[in-house]
Amino acid sequence: MQLAAGERGLRRRIPEGTLNRPGLAFSGFYRYFAHRRVQVIGMAEHSYLGSLSREVREQRLREFFSSKVPCVVVTRNWRVHREMIDLAEEFAVPVLRTDMITKHFINAATIVLENLMAPRVNIQGTMVEILGIGVLIDGRAGIGKSEAALGLIKRGYSLVSDDLTALRRDSAGALIASPISVTRYHMEIRGLGIIHVPSLFGVASVREEKRLDLVATLIDPPAEGRTNEMADDFRSTRRILGVDVPQVFVHVAPGRDVANLVETAALDQKLRRLGHDAEKELDERLVALLTGGRIGSE
Repeated sequence: MQLAAGERGLRRRIPEGTLNRPGLAFSGFYRYFAHRRVQVIGMAEHSYLGSLSREVREQRLREFFSSKVPCVVVTRNWRVHREMIDLAEEFAVPVLRTDMITKHFINAATIVLENLMAPRVNIQGTMVEILGIGVLIDGRAGIGKSEAALGLIKRGYSLVSDDLTALRRDSAGALIASPISVTRYHMEIRGLGIIHVPSLFGVASVREEKRLDLVATLIDPPAEGRTNEMADDFRSTRRILGVDVPQVFVHVAPGRDVANLVETAALDQKLRRLGHDAEKELDERLVALLTGGRIGSE
């Protein structure tokens, strides 16, 4: 986009993350004018303004700019009317031009605005993708999150982020994980230092972003003679940005293949999404056996 006028207003905030075509406003109807959105002037709006006399056009545009719209985008590289340039400077409203077709600009700008305005949070944890399932591996410092992720990468899965993961909630309510720009593609492995993942394992070993489907929390096993509430309830949910995400707790102990356990948890989650619940199936079998009924699959 190119700035045509209103440079003083470039710091204006956009209150609503969507766009509006102000055809009705140009005709004088302001009862339901969405003035808090980016205003897009396409072929229809531009042609209508061109059909008005200069005096009427200036009056309509003055009403329009006085509504304190955040900015105006003129598509198809249409010429910006002189009255629009003067009023943009007067009210400090940026007017920009783009050579994109109106519908293409609206589609692209809507996605950009949704991403920019999506709720976000940075959380401690390493994010990996396992056969299409996005898994966030978290736990206390030093418990082995990066080592578990490294084991998964060596099995052919992909790294999204290490140690610190950025999460945003999209318009569909899904949590999208991505790396922090500073640490993108890098991992810190205790005893080895910093490694560059795609240089060692190829470009297929990293992902730019992935939907979060499962949280795998690494925990220490309970001491002898003591109980661990998380160990007893090994499957739960975790609320992040208002979204409930399935969570499993994985014990970390000498001799346990943590990467294998996280991989299995991800595969089990994939089956659950397909409607297959192993716990429910086994429970039904046991109930049928104890009550003398028939087992459904036999």
